[in-house]
This record gives sequence, C-alpha cells and structure tokens, in this order.
Amino acid sequence: MGTRERNHAFDILCGICIIRMVTLHIMGFCGKDKVDWWLDIMQWSYFFMSFFFFKAGYFNKGTGSNDKEYLIDRSKRLLIPYLSAGLIGAAIYFSFYPHLSAKYKGWVEPLRVEHIWTNSGFYGNGPVWFLFSFFCMYILVHYIEKIKHLHWIVVSFPLISYLLWKWGNPLWMSANNLFIATFFFYLGRFWHVLMQRYTKKQMRYLSIVLTLAFISINFMIPGKYVMSYNEFSGNHFTAVLDAIFALCGLSGLLLTAPSFRIPGLCFIGQHSMVYFISHYPMLYFYRFMHLSFGRSIYNRWEEVVILIPVVFCICSWFVPYIEKIPWLSGRWKSATQPPVPLNERN
Repeated sequence: MGTRERNHAFDILCGICIIRMVTLHIMGFCGKDKVDWWLDIMQWSYFFMSFFFFKAGYFNKGTGSNDKEYLIDRSKRLLIPYLSAGLIGAAIYFSFYPHLSAKYKGWVEPLRVEHIWTNSGFYGNGPVWFLFSFFCMYILVHYIEKIKHLHWIVVSFPLISYLLWKWGNPLWMSANNLFIATFFFYLGRFWHVLMQRYTKKQMRYLSIVLTLAFISINFMIPGKYVMSYNEFSGNHFTAVLDAIFALCGLSGLLLTAPSFRIPGLCFIGQHSMVYFISHYPMLYFYRFMHLSFGRSIYNRWEEVVILIPVVFCICSWFVPYIEKIPWLSGRWKSATQPPVPLNERN
C-alpha cells in the first residue's frame, strides 16, 4: 500500500514564520526594527507566533491519560530542550562578560536579578520562552481534558490574557501568554474538525472569506498582539479576531490547494526547531565579537544584509547535527516507533 502524499501547507506556513522571526531578531540587533516599512510587515504578520500553537492543536490526537507518562514525554520534547538551549545561549552570552565589562566600564546591557523568575527567556537566548510556554500549555490542556466539557472555558482565555496585560502581566515565567496560547491550540483542533467534516470545496470558500475578512479588518481597524510580551496594541478586539481569521483562512487555503513543496521554505519549516534554538546565540556571538574589537553593528544596514543569509546558512548546516542530539532537538528515539518531526508533533 502506498503512503499518503504529505501536504506541505503547514511546512510552508511554519517556514514563513521562522523566516519572519529570525529576520525580526536580526533587524532588532541592528537597530532597524522601527523603520516604517518593517513595522508594516510586522502588522501584517503578527499572528505567526500564534500559528505554532494553532498547528499543534490541528495535529493533536489526544493529550494522554497517565499524568506521569505525559509529563515525562512533554518534558523530554520541550522542557529539556528549553533548558539546554537556554543554558548554551547564557554560556555564550556571559563568556564575553569579563572582557566587555572591562572594555566598556560596565556591562553593555542591563542585567536584572528578577529576570530569573519573571521571564522564561534566558540571557543569550531569549526566544526560548516559546518552548516553556509550549510546555505549560500542553500541561494545562492535559488537565482541562480530564473534566468533560471544560474545554469550552478556553473561549474566555483571550479575555484573561488581555486582563493580565492590563494588570501589568503579573505572572512569573512569562506565563501571561499561556491562556491565549491555549486558545489558539483549541482553535487549531476545531479547524481540523471542520476540515474533516466538510468538503474541500466548501472549506476553500470559507477560507477565502476568512482571509478577505482578515485583510479588510487589518486595513480598517488594525490591532496587534505580541505573544512574547503578552502585549496588545491598536484595537484590542480585532487583534485577536484578525489572528483567528488569518490562521484559519491562510491554513485552509493551503490545505485545500493542490499539494506542492517549496524546497527551501519547506526545509526550514520541517526543521524549525534547529533554526529556533540556534539563531539567537549566534546573533549575540556576532554582536559581542564586534564589540570586543570596538565596533558596533547597531544602525548598520550592511550588517542586516550580511546576517540574514549567513544565519540561515549556518542554521541549515546545523540541522543534521542538532537533530541527532535529543536533549536539544526533543527528538528522542523510541523502541516502538520512529521520532516524530517537530512540525507534526502533538
């Protein structure tokens, strides 16, 4: 029996998300993240970090029944890579501390002790907050599913995230975004149910309507939600509504279209974990090496032009090596089945 052809819809969207994220961080390191045209790009793509939670819900086949086994499994897939990648980033970051502190009569960035418990990102690898939020989200979903019909409570979760933002995001370890992350997880699960229940033609029409609604609302009543900071701006209601329309509409259009593969983009999407955990320590190493020789990369367009291809090329080269390291990639070998790619994990 032949194997079913892989649909690359989520590989494509995942690849776009990773390219956006890495480029955003490069622009930030080079002090170019506030230019007008870049802010416009961010306004039209702010929902992409939510896409990972949406995708996880779409592919989810259950959240397990045994508490201990489930906790161990999620810890191996997410918590251990979170700690490993974070500590590697911190090691690179603080290895420059003695030299740069002496050279510039103080550390080049403010260090806060409370960062240890308020922020789930590490100095040297801040974006790993995402892995910790992913881990916490799965644990929350696991216990929600234990009580019949309790999952309907997630309809209120965007409001809870909004209230937490209004209250100054008081939860420790960046947990303020946990509720809206869980909401997008269940949105992905709901969208998968619809994709199975209705015909491809019907879902294509619905996806077109949702995509057009996203475009219209973002033009007329723009809102924006930044998941890393659990931060709302513009119209707060449409920030969530437009993300719903965009995630469902764009994924639906690709899922109902003829399956096709975009080689480089799909490769990045299929191996997103490597790009995710590797790029930020790389950027800090590059920046601090330049500062060690008295040169700043800040406000230099040439550095953007250099860093974008170099970072993606190095991360691509890392792929086969990092994916063989389970405590970094989360790909633990099983005696009964092969490891599941990150792009399709539950």
